[in-house]
Amino acid sequence: MASFVFKNAHIVDPVSGLDTVKDIHVTDDVIAGIGDNLSPAGADVIDLAGAHIVPGLCDMHVHFREPGFEHKEDIRSGAASAAAGGFTAAACMPNTDPVIDTASVVAFIYDRAKGLPVDVYPIAAITKGRKGESIAPMVELREAGAVGFSDDGSPVHNTKLLRTALEYGSMFDVPIIQHAEDPHLFTGGAMNESVVSTELGLPAISRLSEDAVVARDLMFTEYVGGRYHLAHMSTIGAAEAVRSAKARGLKVTSEVAPHHFSLTDEEVRSYDSNVKMNPPLRRMDDVIAMKEALKDGTADAIATDHAPHAGFEKEVEFVYAPFGIIGLETAVGLSVTELLLENWLTLPQLVEKLSTNPRRILGLPEIRIAEGAKANLSFLDISAQWKVDVNLFQSKSRNSPYHGRTLTGRALGIYNNGQLVLQR
Repeated sequence: MASFVFKNAHIVDPVSGLDTVKDIHVTDDVIAGIGDNLSPAGADVIDLAGAHIVPGLCDMHVHFREPGFEHKEDIRSGAASAAAGGFTAAACMPNTDPVIDTASVVAFIYDRAKGLPVDVYPIAAITKGRKGESIAPMVELREAGAVGFSDDGSPVHNTKLLRTALEYGSMFDVPIIQHAEDPHLFTGGAMNESVVSTELGLPAISRLSEDAVVARDLMFTEYVGGRYHLAHMSTIGAAEAVRSAKARGLKVTSEVAPHHFSLTDEEVRSYDSNVKMNPPLRRMDDVIAMKEALKDGTADAIATDHAPHAGFEKEVEFVYAPFGIIGLETAVGLSVTELLLENWLTLPQLVEKLSTNPRRILGLPEIRIAEGAKANLSFLDISAQWKVDVNLFQSKSRNSPYHGRTLTGRALGIYNNGQLVLQR
């Protein structure tokens, strides 16, 4: 039976209200005690002076690529990347091969994640094969353990199917997670439509592609009364629409990816395919809007949209490269550097965006740091400065635009499912 004492750490838990320096004793899977100068017999002592212990972080939007694209990532390597980034849970999107649109594939995901220190939860497809033609067997998928529904990578453009999905989702109280883009305004685009796209001569994607779909979806959400979650929100217009919907009492939530609050489309001048993602990097006013949305609660969660690609896939001309970057191992550093140090969020608020709220949105068990509770912990050093080196990442892929950048704040490790993972 594993027994550890994590000493001298600053515990921050928005759920239980803890904000204090204490020792935590864990025995196997349970928090056995919280107090001063704990020294139970036989326990291994880990001194975390100067660090923080927070409820286990949860990334509600990752692509672990398995089944079908294991050369990019698989569930075990994705979980290792999550652990290295300080996450104890991740929800994986269904754009796999086969698509997560049957109970058997849901069961496969859970089976592959069994015994890992990171909990992996499948998000199932809204439509069969993510083709947008007919609704997936949502009852069967929910009963098999799907925690949400999305065609991520593609929008649900058919409004009849969107309405049906929202109605089914309301039956189970699970979110319908929309990848908001109008395919007629998106197809063929490579970057945000702006002065930069004009100067570079790259095919552009209008912000209207996102704004128009969000506005339409919120009309259906209001009519049906379902739960709607906007994935990777990136524009001023989308944020304003979500803010208005929340003020009207709609069951609407949203997430922002770190690259959308830390980078602008000016980065594309490098023609580095690692700054090509979907939605694309926007203008500086959109970046500020995403920070404001996180600050005022319009954006409920920070989610990485971790999207691994093999080197040979990204090492092509910009217009031909696939969309997406990896993000699990830089999320804490970017969040601390861009949000905490710039006073957009306090540390408890940051923990809510990275842990409490993602779990609430997906209906996962609430994590509390309290005696007798399950030990599900993340260890953070919010003052550590470090240089991003993708060659040290646990992910199979290296497609990050942050290589060589100095960040403040990083994960030191996690404790979950009776397993301790500490970083080098």
